[in-house]
Amino acid sequence: MALVTSTEMFKKAYDGGYAIGAFNVNNMEIVQGITEAAAELKAPLILQASAGARKYANSIYLVKLVEAAVELHPEIPIVLHLDHGADFATCKSCVDDGFTSVMIDYSGHSFEENIAESRKVAEYAHEHGVVVEAELGTLSGVEDDVNVAADKAQYTDPDQVEEFVKRTGVDSLAIAIGTSHGAYKFKPGQNPKLRLDILAEVARRLPGFPIVLHGSSSVPQEYVKIINANGGALKDAIGIPEEQLREAAKGAVCKINIDSDLRLGMTAGIRQHFCEHPDHFDPRQYLAPGRANIKDIVAHKIVNVLGCDGKI
Repeated sequence: MALVTSTEMFKKAYDGGYAIGAFNVNNMEIVQGITEAAAELKAPLILQASAGARKYANSIYLVKLVEAAVELHPEIPIVLHLDHGADFATCKSCVDDGFTSVMIDYSGHSFEENIAESRKVAEYAHEHGVVVEAELGTLSGVEDDVNVAADKAQYTDPDQVEEFVKRTGVDSLAIAIGTSHGAYKFKPGQNPKLRLDILAEVARRLPGFPIVLHGSSSVPQEYVKIINANGGALKDAIGIPEEQLREAAKGAVCKINIDSDLRLGMTAGIRQHFCEHPDHFDPRQYLAPGRANIKDIVAHKIVNVLGCDGKI
């Protein structure tokens, strides 16, 4: 099986009341951990690369790593997606490199500018058989090249979604309903609550249209504790409650992005290994437990948050 687009995935997810996991990748071990979990659970999969990942690993390396995963796991459909493409040139580059899905994130610009750039990307991508995600509304938080102060974040306005989708021709829409980028989403004691009412109104106005949630890591405290117990100094933080994400996945949300949780799992595995084996210096020794943590995290998300196990 070759890389696929998300078109058929999203249709099945929408009708079936589940979501597809979009997991960020940066190196071989992360790709391996994610795809092994998905293959064992027979779950469809989106592997996505951010601007930071492309700078770190090079787009061609990432494409080849994902193509290797496709070859090793032909039993599951895999999409290669650009996360937060900053402009047309970035999206075009990824289309030309072999990505099967791209996101144009012009949400920090005016409504009309967002429409114009998103339409331009959609026209080029569709000519090459690639699907497009755009964003309306702005999430707060920090992750890679995304950095939005809390007072600059804006919920998606349901009054704008029909016009935006019609004029841009995009295939899916990321909306802002209370999720946040990065590991430091909310302070302990806060009560994170997704605006499921906004999601419901968007779904009413765009029946059958796939909706995307960014910034949906839950910041598992067991990995934070392992990191801090083994020389780390992470500040207290909490993420998005998984039960709220599961509720969103039962509705119009067809794609849920997860990145920070994978970073925490990888770091926890590496830090714990170094503390327990101070004599080790072989990367294969300390990267393996990080990879194992990623596999565990993805398996948990697939079953308990996304509900997409057995959906291929």
